[in-house]
Amino acid sequence: MIRVAIDADHGGFDMKTQLNSTGGSACAGGAPCVDFGNKAFDPNGDYPDFAIPLARSVAEGQVDRVVLVCGSGVGASVAANKINGVRAALIHDNYSARQGRTTGVAVAWACVQNFLSAQFSGAEGHRRRLAKVEQAERALPHPRR
Repeated sequence: MIRVAIDADHGGFDMKTQLNSTGGSACAGGAPCVDFGNKAFDPNGDYPDFAIPLARSVAEGQVDRVVLVCGSGVGASVAANKINGVRAALIHDNYSARQGRTTGVAVAWACVQNFLSAQFSGAEGHRRRLAKVEQAERALPHPRR
C-alpha cells in the first residue's frame, strides 16, 4: 500500500477537512492519509509553509505521494516543484489527474489570453508567500537554472 500525506493552505483548508471526513480514505485507493498540518483554519496559512514540507516528505521517502489542497493550486505546485526530486502537478479534474494534458486549443488560447492580461496584486499576503518560495529556492543544494 502506498504511503500518502495530505495538507492544505488557508485556501484549501475547508476542502481538506471535507476530504479527511470521507472516512480517512481521502487519498488514492483507500490508502490511509497522514494529515501533515493545520488542524484549525488560519487565514494566514501560506502555501509555502505547507507545500515545501509536504514535498520534502516525498523527496526524503517518508511518503510516496501527497495531496496538497490549495485555493488555486498554482503557487503550491510551484513551491513544491522547488524541492529536488519532486514533480508536482496542478489537477482540477479526473482526466488530468491521470494524463496531465487535457486542454484543447480553444481553451488553451483563452487561458493564455487570461494569463497574459493578469497582473500581480502586490497584496501583502502574496508578497509574503513569494518570499517564502524564494527562500526555499535559495536553500536548494543544486539550483535548477
